Amino acid sequence: MTVKLFSSNPVYFLPYSCYYSGMRLLLFILLLASLCSCATSPTGRSQLMLVSPEQAISASRQAYVQTMQPLAKEGRIDSDPQMASRVRHITGRIIAQAIAIYPHTQRWDWSVKVIDDPKMVNAWCMAGGKMAVYSGLLNKVNPTDDELAQVLAHEVSHALANHTAERMSVAMASQLGVMGIGMATAGSKYGGAALSGSALAAAVAIQLPNSRTSESEADLIGIELAARAGYNPYAAATLWQKMERVGSKAPVEFLSTHPSPGNRQATLRNLAPRYMGLYKQPGYRPVYQFRQ
Repeated sequence: MTVKLFSSNPVYFLPYSCYYSGMRLLLFILLLASLCSCATSPTGRSQLMLVSPEQAISASRQAYVQTMQPLAKEGRIDSDPQMASRVRHITGRIIAQAIAIYPHTQRWDWSVKVIDDPKMVNAWCMAGGKMAVYSGLLNKVNPTDDELAQVLAHEVSHALANHTAERMSVAMASQLGVMGIGMATAGSKYGGAALSGSALAAAVAIQLPNSRTSESEADLIGIELAARAGYNPYAAATLWQKMERVGSKAPVEFLSTHPSPGNRQATLRNLAPRYMGLYKQPGYRPVYQFRQ
């Protein structure tokens, strides 16, 4: 028996067994995706998790090494000691608060590096706390410590909310869906259809845009983290003012990978009073000690 596919001339015929097998696989994938959509983010949002946080951390660890090694050979990692020290100190204060709220992250091998790239205005954090900030962000945006803390806390929040695992899961579900449809229409096989784990982890952390939902979530978690670490929450709004000002002159990578939810500045400005009490709390703010 053959199944006629809807297409323009010429008309292709597909063996029924191949079509049926492909559709069974696609239905299985969709069922699996629905059953795995049981993880919950720190804000209470339901997340698709075909890739576990542990798997995302493992893939990100490998991706981080692959990303940093060639840059280190070129002398482009932490080439400005003063800039690197500033970033490490602010990040260390934020990580200390992240660990206090999410104790399991103490097991993460946190790391932050400054990449010497004066044209790149960007920052990112992979699963498991593998971070990078580009010198272009520091030089072109010229953030205050409070504003830089908002960038770093925002990136840390992506890791805390398991956004890498979630985005890898969405990408995997899309790839598997395409694979199932491909098997139904052309008998294609899985080999070569999906990116490797480390390549996918790098892509979702560095190159591909976050969803606006993820951005809003990272904004909400990040502004609280920064306030707990002793950084003014009102700086979240002024940071994005500066980002947009720089972006109006030339394309900014950070704005393309971090799409703005509607009324971002107004939302952050309205959130700030809620966290002023945390910001003004007296006492010592601990600093996470990086292992390397």
